[in-house]
Amino acid sequence: MALPIPPSLPAEIEAYCVKCRANRRMTAAQLVTTKNGRPAAKGKCPVCGTTMMKFLSK
Repeated sequence: MALPIPPSLPAEIEAYCVKCRANRRMTAAQLVTTKNGRPAAKGKCPVCGTTMMKFLSK
């Protein structure tokens, strides 16, 4: 069963950066679907460049 993916991402997505240990706005955010079918946003931390991920609502 496939879950619907939101048509577009919000302009600004805040996620937790595990390297900086702070909430930051993602840059270059993309919509992705996890292995179990959950929609998520994946991007980079603007400060350190670490990959960030945030699960989105269904």
